[in-house]
Amino acid sequence: MPHALVAKYGEARLPRYTSYPTAPAFSAAVGPDDYAKGLAGLGGCDPVSLYLHIPFCRSMCWYCGCHTSITRQDGPIIDYLKVLNREIELVSSASGHASPVKNVHFGGGTPTILKPQEFAALMTKLRSAFQLADDAGIAIEIDPRTLSAAMIGTLAENGVNRASLGVQSFDITVQHAINRVQSIEQTEAAVTRLREAGTKSINFDLIYGLPHQTVQSCVDTVKASLEMKPDRFSVFGYAHVPAFKKHQRLIEEDTLPGASERNEQAEAIAKELAAAGYVRIGLDHFALPEDTLAIASMSGTLRRNFQGYTDDSCDTLIGLGASAIGNLPAGYFQNEVPLGRYAEQVSSGNLPTAKGYLMTEEDKLRAKIIERLMCDFEVDLEALCRGTGLDHAELTKDNDRLAELVADGVVRMTGDRVIVSQDARFMVRAVAAAFDAYLGSFGRTHAKAA
Repeated sequence: MPHALVAKYGEARLPRYTSYPTAPAFSAAVGPDDYAKGLAGLGGCDPVSLYLHIPFCRSMCWYCGCHTSITRQDGPIIDYLKVLNREIELVSSASGHASPVKNVHFGGGTPTILKPQEFAALMTKLRSAFQLADDAGIAIEIDPRTLSAAMIGTLAENGVNRASLGVQSFDITVQHAINRVQSIEQTEAAVTRLREAGTKSINFDLIYGLPHQTVQSCVDTVKASLEMKPDRFSVFGYAHVPAFKKHQRLIEEDTLPGASERNEQAEAIAKELAAAGYVRIGLDHFALPEDTLAIASMSGTLRRNFQGYTDDSCDTLIGLGASAIGNLPAGYFQNEVPLGRYAEQVSSGNLPTAKGYLMTEEDKLRAKIIERLMCDFEVDLEALCRGTGLDHAELTKDNDRLAELVADGVVRMTGDRVIVSQDARFMVRAVAAAFDAYLGSFGRTHAKAA
């Protein structure tokens, strides 16, 4: 791929398309009453997934783009859990207690900042409020630096069968530049103990595009990681948005690699993982061939949500906790972000919805198109439009973005099929953007596309 095109599309700031419409389209005009109506409309027949946000860490990683708070004390965490338990009750009541739960994901922050007994009590609360399937997938994000043996035992006792470990980079220069020093030995110990406790699937999060990062340091991190044989890798490009995440201002911008360097790092990581037998999935995930994520990718059932690529087939995701976002058939609903405001709403007996977006039929169609592009790198527009009453020709008519992508060789059209060129797949966000009816409408700055 010519460097000019890498610069042209790689430097563009675009959404990651973990949802459509994306978060900047959410409005405060959508509130608790809309969410209650959406929950009541679930009906209890189709399975749902739960996402619980635990917004606390012991120290701030300067690259972080999450909603999290730093605390050295346990008091704020205990107070938060009381409110979270109350929100679980409110949501369970509004949804009629009826929907079976197929997947649970704990994110943050650092969910394992909870004490073992606190996590066990939270799981008991979930099982009493919802119908968790016996074979439910229960996943948790982990900071290996603070994971205790007691917590590992509690995770196993409460059915946690997937763990995602933050690694990012093992290069000590990079680690100091992002305020996250984590040794290979710490990570290896966590992996060994989790597997001994029965964890079925382990994912590593890696990041490229970090300060002082080089192609060689990325390769060295992958090689060290491969010694631990994780089942999956999530490989993200660092999103530098200091205007929204003030702690990112502590990262010196002149130490960040450019678009071409980022692309070289991403491809070097992909090459190492492919050589080790991992299947490349979508834009930035990798999995062993027998992993359910790889199977979903090969069978055309891969999905994309706020956690990235997933084999979760549920159409409903209920978000719990401050800043959590839910995806219901009616649309998207996001909780209050400030902890005080979240607690105030829940303590008053209200669903803590701060904003959201109610989907139109055209929104739902465009969401499917963008999801298939992000997952499969191609989409059949006519097939997706069939039965919707919407004309697929309108999607390409006067679509200047798409025409430019075709002219540049990033995309080719075969009948009604849009196909991303093999060597341009890292630009798939630019292709998805061609079907985003709201792009640029809300003044939000996004991460670079490559």
